[in-house]
Amino acid sequence: MKKINILLVLLAMVVLSGCSVITGIFKAGVFVGILAVVVVVGIIIWIFSMLFGGGK
Repeated sequence: MKKINILLVLLAMVVLSGCSVITGIFKAGVFVGILAVVVVVGIIIWIFSMLFGGGK
């Protein structure tokens, strides 16, 4: 019976630490997504400025 309790505690620890890892991944994903949007918008602005006489 003690082995089952220890197994359940270990399983709970693994599952809970997995949730924190997934949370970290999603936070990093949001940061990378925002950074990608900023870079793409910057490139679009740069292209438009080159096309319409801003980069002589």
